[in-house]
Amino acid sequence: MLAELGFDYIELSLSDIAALPESAFSAQVKRVERSGIACEACNNFFPPRLRLTGPDADPKAALDYAGTAIARAAQLGAGIIVFGSSGAKNVPAGFPYPTAWAQIVALLQALGPIAEHHGVTIAIEHLNKRESNIVTLAAEGLKLAREVGHDSVQLLIDYYHLTRENEKWDVISEANASIRHIHFAEGDLRAFPTKIREEYIKFFNLLNTIKYSGRCSIEAFTDDFMTDARSSLMTLKAMANISMMQS
Repeated sequence: MLAELGFDYIELSLSDIAALPESAFSAQVKRVERSGIACEACNNFFPPRLRLTGPDADPKAALDYAGTAIARAAQLGAGIIVFGSSGAKNVPAGFPYPTAWAQIVALLQALGPIAEHHGVTIAIEHLNKRESNIVTLAAEGLKLAREVGHDSVQLLIDYYHLTRENEKWDVISEANASIRHIHFAEGDLRAFPTKIREEYIKFFNLLNTIKYSGRCSIEAFTDDFMTDARSSLMTLKAMANISMMQS
């Protein structure tokens, strides 16, 4: 359906892809190849069952899983893997936050070379406080990426989470080339962006200012997929064109 509507690519759930038996995964690769649309990004990196923080964190299990998951994402053609994974990385009650932060830094430092080997970039996603209790701001995602210090571990900017947290957009200028992926959705309902809004144009203007040329995925809910997907594609293209003319 996305290929029919004219979308450039699809972003698939990596934890679901990683869970497939080998035969089913091979069939999925062929299905994507036949579809007429590429899988250029994957989200939902780690399943909640794999604890990344807290006393039950198992770095070896996480790395074993991630090695397979990253290889499969690359085989699908993805260049970006989104690291949000709140269920896996949220800090357990009573566990020291600095220790949890250090656990995530160590994990991403180990994953950087694996991602580089497969030609993939891990993009750290900030998630609002209703969904996560660590890395809830884009500024924190940028701090995390800088502490990891590997070019294959960078930053995602999510418009929905940015606005939910009322975070200042100055972080976009500060992050600049560290921004490797964008997620977009509108309003409290996290809906498909079907109407041109001035604040959206300002957001795209900022991306133009830093010469961002990467992908922008719609990550949203809908009760009418085909209608909203068609309208959203037209809306985003129109706003991108307006922004380019204003830049």
